[in-house]
Amino acid sequence: MIKLCRVDHRLLHGQVAFTWCNAVSADCILIASDEAASDEIRMTTMRLAKPAGVKLVIKNIEDSIKAINSGVTDKYDLLIVTGSVKDVYDIASSCSDRIKSINLGGTMKKDDVVKSFEPAVHLNGDELDLLKKLVDDGFEIEVRQTAKDKKLVITNKDL
Repeated sequence: MIKLCRVDHRLLHGQVAFTWCNAVSADCILIASDEAASDEIRMTTMRLAKPAGVKLVIKNIEDSIKAINSGVTDKYDLLIVTGSVKDVYDIASSCSDRIKSINLGGTMKKDDVVKSFEPAVHLNGDELDLLKKLVDDGFEIEVRQTAKDKKLVITNKDL
């Protein structure tokens, strides 16, 4: 069962590994990232950062979608982490029968930022368009860095 699907450009770090894993009782983390899945050093670093007793799987976006849709991930209480709005859009729109809510936890600040949800979510026009499509398709989009933060559900009027 998917417990949380999160966008965080840092992928696996203390906030995700400990705060969110505990908050949603995840026993498996899926890092869905083309870049991370092709970088041995980054994968090794993330393996060292995972909490004890929690399985870590690092896959590219295409393989992540296949794994989710095949049902192989159903036996886990799964925390999915992607590094970008584009990646979460691809996964969520391809796995809409399994993912209903998306947590925006952190995006890189870019020169072309159009909208920010402080302190850590900064979106450009393309990202706003993708999020609007997800909202139109019935996904809940929420901004929250940690589970203890107040949940801010965003709608198309916020985007």
